[in-house]
Amino acid sequence: MKNNNEKHTKFVKKNRREINTDEILQGILAGNRAMLAKGITLIESNAQHHFESAQELLQKVLPYTNKSIRIGISGVPGAGKSTFIERFGTDLCNSDHKVAVLAIDPSSTITGGSILGDKTRMELLSGHENAFIRPSPSEGTLGGVHRKTRESMLLCEAAGFDVIIIETVGVGQSEAIVRGMTDFFMLLAITGAGDELQGMKKGIMELADAIVVNKADGDNKRNAMVTKEEYNRILHFLQPATQGWQTQAYACSSIEGDGIQEIWEVIQDFMKQGKQSGVFNERRRFQTKEWMNQSLSHQLHRVFFDNQQMRSLLPVLEQEVMNGDKTVSLAVMEAIQTFLYNLNK
Repeated sequence: MKNNNEKHTKFVKKNRREINTDEILQGILAGNRAMLAKGITLIESNAQHHFESAQELLQKVLPYTNKSIRIGISGVPGAGKSTFIERFGTDLCNSDHKVAVLAIDPSSTITGGSILGDKTRMELLSGHENAFIRPSPSEGTLGGVHRKTRESMLLCEAAGFDVIIIETVGVGQSEAIVRGMTDFFMLLAITGAGDELQGMKKGIMELADAIVVNKADGDNKRNAMVTKEEYNRILHFLQPATQGWQTQAYACSSIEGDGIQEIWEVIQDFMKQGKQSGVFNERRRFQTKEWMNQSLSHQLHRVFFDNQQMRSLLPVLEQEVMNGDKTVSLAVMEAIQTFLYNLNK
């Protein structure tokens, strides 16, 4: 049995290709989208043997980051997020901007699979030479945001993309998470769905730097303008999402292109004002600190549940709790104490 295990280990090591992070880095810096995709695949990997290479690559790209504007986009179901992003992103690409879209696809809670269909929904943008679209499965992560989205943004910045868009699954817990990793956060709304204002709760609206009423075209244009004014009346009384910035509502048509340029001008004004006041840099610093704390929590979770003693003990404790033989708190304390004891042995 020992010989078979040794042969298996040697076979696995032999068939693991050496990862040349310098080669990936140079490809990313040269704007090679295939290398960028390869780098993101590496940092998204859950394989333990990829972790060190991924961290090595991230360390190497750091000097080439923080040169973009990071935009978060979410909205009520049916608001046309993908259609808006395609029109918005294509217009920017045609103006010599480089746009990266990190679109988070919902994963099945049962199979873990996801649709990953954003490239087919953004066919025009995905074919543009100045664009890069990367659909990533949420993998059940809180709020539908992949745990490696922040790292992916860094690689995109190193590749020269000056506008990075994060598209979330939809309205829900994801807003607070995406707000915490982007500079400008936008909520898309629609009209003609009964009481339009019921689609967004006060807490979500207070996260937004802009609310955009989409589909302001054809017979719906007048209603969209009315909805825009209704949002503006409400926003006047809400706490601004960004210090010194008054959130407002706008209307646009992703099909006809009306209002798209105005939204980009609003974002540019937001960036200029934020950098002049220092709010922009302070937000980036705070987000980096929060990122570190979240990464620490993730790594502690991984180390705890990957521990061999925990894998043996936890099923026993779970059974005792389910049988009513032990309280949850006592079971948790026993697990932690056992883990710390074995850690210090």
